[in-house]
Amino acid sequence: MCSHQPSCPATTDDTRAVHIVAAHPEQGWNLLCDGAIVFDDTGELLPDGRVVPPHRAPAARLAMAA
Repeated sequence: MCSHQPSCPATTDDTRAVHIVAAHPEQGWNLLCDGAIVFDDTGELLPDGRVVPPHRAPAARLAMAA
C-alpha cells in the first residue's frame, strides 16, 4: 500500500517511520501508509488483522488532579 521510495518499514518494525495518509482526530484514529490503523489510545489494527493492544501507563503512575 505504501508508495514511498524506499518503501516504509512494516508497522511492527518502526511505527515512527510510516506516514499518516488519512487523519481522523475527531474519531480518534489515523490510517498509515502501510495499511495499519493507529488509535489515539495507542492501540493498533494491523493490515493482516492482528491487534496491538493499547500501551497504557499503570494507574499508579498517572498524576492526580488536586
